Amino acid sequence: MCKAQSIFKNMQISRHFLLGFVLLLSGAQIAFAQQDQWPVLKTYDQEHIQKIKMPVGGIGTGTISLTGRGGLEDWEIMNRPAKGFNPTLENRGPVKEKGPFFAIYIEDDQGNNHTRLLEGPVDINNYEAAWGATGNQHGLPRFGKARFEAAYPFGRAILSDEDLPVEVTVGAFNPLIPGNIDDSSIPVFVLNYQVKNTSNEDLTISLSGSIQNFIGFDGNRGKAQGNVNHYREEDGVKGIHYTSECVDPASEQWGTMSFVSLNEGQTTYRTAWQPMTSRWDKKRLDFWDDFSADGVLEPRENPNANAPMGSLAVKTTLRAGETKNFRFLISWHFPNRQTWDKPGFQKLIKATVGNYYAKHYTDSWDVLAKTLPRLDELETKTVTFVNAVLGSDIPEEVKEAALFNLAHLRTQLAFRIESGHFLGWEGLFDGHGSCFGSCTHVWNYEQTTAFLFGELAKTMRDVEYGYATDDTGLMSFRAYLPLDSAQKWGKAAADGQMGAVMKFYRDWHLSGDDAFLKEHWPMVKKTLEFCWIPGGWDADKDGVMEGSQHNTMDVEYFGPNPQMAFWYLGALKASAEMATYLGDRKFAKTCQKLYKNGSAWMDANLFNGEYYEQIIQPPMSADNVAESLMEITSGKNAIDLTSPDFQLGEGVLVDQLVGQFFAHLVGLGYLANEENIKTTLQSIMKYNYVEKMASHANFHRSYALGDESALLMAAYPGERPAKPFPYFTEVMTGFEYTAAIGMLQEGQTEDGLKCIRNIRERYDGRKRSPFNEAEAGHHYARSMVAWAGILATTGFQYSAVDQSMKFNDANGSFFWSNGYQYGTVEISGEDELKQVAITVLSGSMSLQAFELRDFGTVKFDAKKEFEEGKTVAFNVKR
Repeated sequence: MCKAQSIFKNMQISRHFLLGFVLLLSGAQIAFAQQDQWPVLKTYDQEHIQKIKMPVGGIGTGTISLTGRGGLEDWEIMNRPAKGFNPTLENRGPVKEKGPFFAIYIEDDQGNNHTRLLEGPVDINNYEAAWGATGNQHGLPRFGKARFEAAYPFGRAILSDEDLPVEVTVGAFNPLIPGNIDDSSIPVFVLNYQVKNTSNEDLTISLSGSIQNFIGFDGNRGKAQGNVNHYREEDGVKGIHYTSECVDPASEQWGTMSFVSLNEGQTTYRTAWQPMTSRWDKKRLDFWDDFSADGVLEPRENPNANAPMGSLAVKTTLRAGETKNFRFLISWHFPNRQTWDKPGFQKLIKATVGNYYAKHYTDSWDVLAKTLPRLDELETKTVTFVNAVLGSDIPEEVKEAALFNLAHLRTQLAFRIESGHFLGWEGLFDGHGSCFGSCTHVWNYEQTTAFLFGELAKTMRDVEYGYATDDTGLMSFRAYLPLDSAQKWGKAAADGQMGAVMKFYRDWHLSGDDAFLKEHWPMVKKTLEFCWIPGGWDADKDGVMEGSQHNTMDVEYFGPNPQMAFWYLGALKASAEMATYLGDRKFAKTCQKLYKNGSAWMDANLFNGEYYEQIIQPPMSADNVAESLMEITSGKNAIDLTSPDFQLGEGVLVDQLVGQFFAHLVGLGYLANEENIKTTLQSIMKYNYVEKMASHANFHRSYALGDESALLMAAYPGERPAKPFPYFTEVMTGFEYTAAIGMLQEGQTEDGLKCIRNIRERYDGRKRSPFNEAEAGHHYARSMVAWAGILATTGFQYSAVDQSMKFNDANGSFFWSNGYQYGTVEISGEDELKQVAITVLSGSMSLQAFELRDFGTVKFDAKKEFEEGKTVAFNVKR
């Protein structure tokens, strides 16, 4: 096999030469912006950088994380989660914290020199372990001070040391441009070192990076074998291309990597480090001695290494007071993504579904060939996007929650298979996904994808309605892969299925794609009709869910409850509008009737004067339960059908209004009495809010502790069931955001912002990473509901169907994005007249109407055209 792959390797090298020639002919410019032009939203001092790991990579490509101290960790680029993985193959001994690193050599005119790891101090929490300190390259000398600045997807660590004549800023990003999926899905890590000479004399400096060729091993599975590093120079791009001769080309861990320098200066390199001659690891010592001597690397040979190290160094002069930028790129290409795989959960179908991004590139060097000519443009467009958000009159905590949770979309949480369909786990454990199948009742909450990358959201709807729904209207709330097996799960979730209808309505309006509506409407209709089947969620067809309702609490609710009810009412109202649009008047009338009945019944029967509660209705009586052979299970626990456990009962559920929250986002209005909605949110703040979690007894997972403030999943001012639903004492950010944003929608601004601020204070860099809000796993999908905070504070709504746009009537500058175009709006004026100026920063669109809520609407005589880069101004009268 290795011989055959050796032939393949030679073919690859020939192709690389051609690609490099194409790059040369393209006249690619190695230009990049000064790092001090990158936007900054939040700064973390040295006491708040310990937990920071910012994922950098494209949508569906995997990521590498930039740490708060400037290091590179969590190499999650081979199709699977790999938290904590730093490639350290072939290092012996129990402490293998010897992963990729960068270092700097500094020499003054008198010949005095220093060599330092380009990272800040080791976290004090890593000082003690069985074999001493842990942490990547823990023993190497490093900078004494560090702080971190970020405005996702930009992050940078600022390093300084009183004993060194330089200050270094370590920055990283990956292009992120709303509406432009391909340009936001590039498998590349852009790494920038800005070095400032703080002395009054010239310095000689050299920057070096070392990365191992770990192709074949993803941190948990596979094996690196027969890997080879090639040094290449093309049009000013100098670097190492990582390949393998013996890893199976069909395996999930097979692919290529590239590590290149875009910098002027003396470039030296190693394609291998020296062989290990004894059990004592002398390879790092040899490298450090060599680099520390003069900042120049001497070559080494290690032909038997299965996972050879590759190192690059660039040496130049830095004049007194001068600042220079040094840019390095890491790219990757691992095409063989396989189906869902969660060890110990169950056996799933094994097959290769591929990666959509891999279709755009032949290998990792091709990624560079196609990206470098446009890198400056991509960086500028990303800066423009982030600056548009930061420059808006939107509360800082809302900006932070929305932007920093964008990181989840770029991790191994979500991926795009070869067909182009976008799918995701619920969250990520260290070495595998947490709960497979784009779980509908989790992804219902997520709003980031639809409002930034609309076409991706539509592919998720295609999975739900084109593959996961059977002829009876049952939508498997987890979709198997390959897609022709999507229905294999065979279980429906009441909230997941109703939320899918609302998501479909949202994505149709944002896209204006009538063909999309007509193609999927028959199955959308069936998923609603599924509620009315014998034994179904609303078998008596009265607009109220009463049957066994599986839901996101991982239990079945028995009897009417607000969480399912508001999802159902929203789905009914959305379906009525879609049916009316398509001329299906009979179905529209049915939905309208059920909606009105259900809404009135909710207010009359579930609202207790303060909030909505559940009426527990056991599915069977004691008299006939013994005669029944039916058994309903929740997880591993059989349910007592006469007095079921794990119910909500009279509790105050934190997200009981999730369907109402969603209805406001998409312009469906109130689903129940407005005053009852407002009162319920006030009650959630009254009963569920805990000022200090140290006073709260939690019997499950802890995501808030000590003096932290949070909203509980449920509170019980009234009678509590002996065994409520399992998570009732917990705190989870996705649910907190839902309630908080609901408060913002209802004008309860102070409470809503307080709740969002509390979340972000918990993810402060010291206790938790600001880029990793967890629930059942890292980077939990539900927390991406945070993007709706921007929608709630601005009042933004858009419909490409109606060609209309709406905002609140407050004066200021506000960011907006509809998944296809994005831009800003300036609102000014008082009394009877407002001036509006809309700027489209990406894309183009048409409007027939524009509304300022509670102020006025303007309907244009002819469609108003909005082109990219242009501002259109008009007036709105009261």
